[in-house]
Amino acid sequence: MDILRLIQNEGGKAKPTRILYGANLSYTALKEYLDVLVNIGLIEKFTEKGHDFYKLTKKGYEFINKFREIKRLTEAFGLTV
Repeated sequence: MDILRLIQNEGGKAKPTRILYGANLSYTALKEYLDVLVNIGLIEKFTEKGHDFYKLTKKGYEFINKFREIKRLTEAFGLTV
């Protein structure tokens, strides 16, 4: 969720370096997480002016919204996610 929120807060797209520092991850962990998120369709990789970026997909935005709903519901019952 940290990676998805970070990309969302960057206007829906972010460079890998920004994600690396913003999510406080090692390069190896970042690569693994980005690969998983791309493979399940929550983000996609693209190149713009010679730089790689990752952007949220429609499915990624939907996931964030559903996660927030679940978080609100669980907190209403005194649980944490």
